[in-house]
Amino acid sequence: MIAGKKEFYGGFGMLVGFVIILILIFSPIFKGQNGLEYFDDLYNSISKGSAYYIPKIKQETDAFSGKSVNVAVEMADDAQTQQTAALFMKGGALVNVSGNRLKVEGDLGKILANCLADADYMYINDGQAVASKYGYNERQVLFNWWQALKAMDKDLKKQKQFEAARAVTLVVNKAVETSYNYYRIEPQKISDRAGVVLFSLVFYVVYTLWYGFAIMYMFEGWGLRLEH
Repeated sequence: MIAGKKEFYGGFGMLVGFVIILILIFSPIFKGQNGLEYFDDLYNSISKGSAYYIPKIKQETDAFSGKSVNVAVEMADDAQTQQTAALFMKGGALVNVSGNRLKVEGDLGKILANCLADADYMYINDGQAVASKYGYNERQVLFNWWQALKAMDKDLKKQKQFEAARAVTLVVNKAVETSYNYYRIEPQKISDRAGVVLFSLVFYVVYTLWYGFAIMYMFEGWGLRLEH
């Protein structure tokens, strides 16, 4: 038995409206994307516009120019080992390949500078420059850098070369990973999309409250009350 028809049907109408909008959100009406995909791309592009750290990192890693390192790097298979050897050699390092293991000796500053150059190309979505440089897929290049530098960091720490390891970790976290994750995303400034961003935030709050009030009114219409 419905105790309060006005409250119940009012809440039911709100719930129907909530579902209709939910269906629209999951429909490909935003330039071929659904609402979640559209706003996900929007916020990714805005965050990319404020996550370009490569020039600053380059200044920090330049301090390691002339610092010689000798590290062992182990890769997953023979193909990846050969691919990764080319990365170090482009940075002027001497590389000895033995199975899946690389012995790398070279100038840390030059190695990291070469990595940052590749990451910079990827950040500005010029993957072709990276693919042409090494002769294989640009995403694989950055993945190889990621895995190789992770192994370098571990070996440098074993050698107690903590400052060098910190520089390698910085390049991984702030350059390689960000360039890989943001590849092919066009950066935007939040000021250019302020209206859309503000609308999305307000809509999220209102839409959440909308559902809550719809359920509350329906329960009240059934005669349910929250009491102390």
